[in-house]
Amino acid sequence: MRVLVIEDEQRLAEYLRKGLSENGYVVDIAHDGIDGKHLAVNGDYALVVLDVMLPGIDGFGVLKAIRESKDTAVLMLTARDRVEDRVKGLQQGADDYLVKPFAFSELLARLQALTRRGVRVSGDDATTFRLGELVLDLARRKASREGRRIDLTAKEFTLLALLMRRQGEVLSRTVLAEQVWDINFDGDTNAVEVAIRRLRAKMDDPFDKKMLRTVRGMGYVLEAPSA
Repeated sequence: MRVLVIEDEQRLAEYLRKGLSENGYVVDIAHDGIDGKHLAVNGDYALVVLDVMLPGIDGFGVLKAIRESKDTAVLMLTARDRVEDRVKGLQQGADDYLVKPFAFSELLARLQALTRRGVRVSGDDATTFRLGELVLDLARRKASREGRRIDLTAKEFTLLALLMRRQGEVLSRTVLAEQVWDINFDGDTNAVEVAIRRLRAKMDDPFDKKMLRTVRGMGYVLEAPSA
């Protein structure tokens, strides 16, 4: 799941990048309102963590631009603790509000709560994906097939979520590398192939009917098993 953090305090931004990445998110950072607005409006993000006090354009201005174009879930993050500011943010379309200083565990719980409440995530209203007997619960970070639990690492879960979100679509190695690992694809890098092989071993190999298919020279596609 891809998250945009718009925060001008570089140490805090990097702290959030590290913590969210360790929990399976792919994180982009913007350090001012101008870049943040551009990325939020033009990018494909499941969630935006948005500071209020930003150079260039403040958080309320960025929030307004987001709401004029999409329904991305927005958690506002600020040092301000006045009730008026919290009310203003919520009235303008923020989904939640967290005051600094905060515990990272609370931030993570609030982001997960936004998903559970059914806030639109990357154009999808549901928080559970189903493809045949394969089920992926984004909120609880659980996967199963034919009722059998599939234990996945954070990256494997993110990879499967992307494949299920775009089921039936052939995704290139470049797309997978950018969306799951947040890296530009290098022909010498085999991270995608290794992850696909491990994911296939867990969610495909134990079953008679296969779902994760390699399209030679193009990429990978997740499809419902044929009857």
